Amino acid sequence: MSDATFSHLDPLGRARMVDVTPKEPTHRRAMARCKVFMQPSTTAAIANREVKKGDVLAVARVAGIQAAKRTSDMIPLCHPLLIGSVTINFEIGDAFVAVECHVDTIDRTGVEMEALHACSVAALTIYDMCKSADREMVIGDLTLWEKSGGRQGTYRRAAL
Repeated sequence: MSDATFSHLDPLGRARMVDVTPKEPTHRRAMARCKVFMQPSTTAAIANREVKKGDVLAVARVAGIQAAKRTSDMIPLCHPLLIGSVTINFEIGDAFVAVECHVDTIDRTGVEMEALHACSVAALTIYDMCKSADREMVIGDLTLWEKSGGRQGTYRRAAL
């Protein structure tokens, strides 16, 4: 495995944190999505704010925002970044809640991991708040959908 292929490996194949100090800060953005699949009765309870633990989506939104800000504490080789903005939106379907997270920064490295981390923690929070009513929930489809900024430019995932 060459250093050019995997930037988190040094020439001897050891893990390293990539040196971003020579880079200029630029505006960077990432968007991730996932879904929490569940019984229709669970989505109805969330939509009607009938879950006994409280407003599921409000708590999940705050959890996701906090997760974006703390990504480098959980992912060992991520750089701590000054997050400029985190937006988390939800779509309630018949048998799922879709989570979408946008993260922005002006920094030397991208926010893909922050968006993915925020999305996953928001989904885990939904699971936690609803697990007493629905043990069959499944979290899936966690995917980076877009990123912009930096040397590699813009990436947009093709629709599935």
